[in-house]
Amino acid sequence: MGATAYLYDEIYMGHDTGWGHPERPERLRAIDDNLKSSKFYNDLMRVEKQIADYEYIELIHDKSYINRVKKDIESGYSNLDSMDTVICERSFEVALYAVGGSLKMCDCIINGDAENGFCVIRPPGHHAERDRAAGFCIFNNIAIAAKYLQSKHKIKKIAIIDWDVHHGNGTQHSFEKDNSIYYISLHQYPHYPGTGESNENGTGEGKGYTLNIPMKSGSGDQEYAQAFNEKILPELEKFQPEFILISAGFDAHRDDPLSSIYLSTDSYYHFTKSIKEIAKKYSNKRIIAFLEGGYNLDALADSSNIMMKAFVED
Repeated sequence: MGATAYLYDEIYMGHDTGWGHPERPERLRAIDDNLKSSKFYNDLMRVEKQIADYEYIELIHDKSYINRVKKDIESGYSNLDSMDTVICERSFEVALYAVGGSLKMCDCIINGDAENGFCVIRPPGHHAERDRAAGFCIFNNIAIAAKYLQSKHKIKKIAIIDWDVHHGNGTQHSFEKDNSIYYISLHQYPHYPGTGESNENGTGEGKGYTLNIPMKSGSGDQEYAQAFNEKILPELEKFQPEFILISAGFDAHRDDPLSSIYLSTDSYYHFTKSIKEIAKKYSNKRIIAFLEGGYNLDALADSSNIMMKAFVED
């Protein structure tokens, strides 16, 4: 059984979104507390936090945007670009650690210290655009990690599977002209942020390397399983990725307050197992999941646990 890596640190609690905000520090504590009850918790390989160098954030974001985020946070602003993206005095530091930890996880998997891993980090990332914050996201952790794997570790082909209930507009826009990174998203539609129609399939050289699967309100395990079996897995078989990244949002769970999709906890186990089969064939088993959404603490924690159960199993 290959090792599974785990990134979790108190530093990520320092991003204080205030009373009543769904993207709150308690999300991470719920995941970690739940995992502590599992038989495999003590066997997880711990990834140490690290702060990110600007040069890697600039693989995705404009330097002027990074500087603006820093300036606005230091100036005491309460929001970035929209009322959704709440910030506090430590948000810039924590966002740098979210990116840095993600890159440390990449290094661990590339070095063979583990086969797969889970970055339990915040703020999340997949809505963050090149030059603006969006949703609850400041820097696009998963997009930066993908470019880092290519630039630092010479990985050629990467698949990103985004099963968060919201479309990852920032990730799609980062790679829609790129045929070396295949972005696949299944998400409630219409829903925030309003992007992710099925006809959005890339442009230029990236045409055909974006796959959006809009899911109707009320969809559940059966509809998602059909999407995996009939669309996602065949496309991954054709693409043959050398590394797989997952935007692991758990807000499509039936108990989540921010969606109208009705997935069971067990569905995340089956998603992960099917992706592991692809990774076993083409990616040297290499997978990293990045926490995105999930706002019912019990559903979030149980779903994260069952994904990790799938990771640690042979």
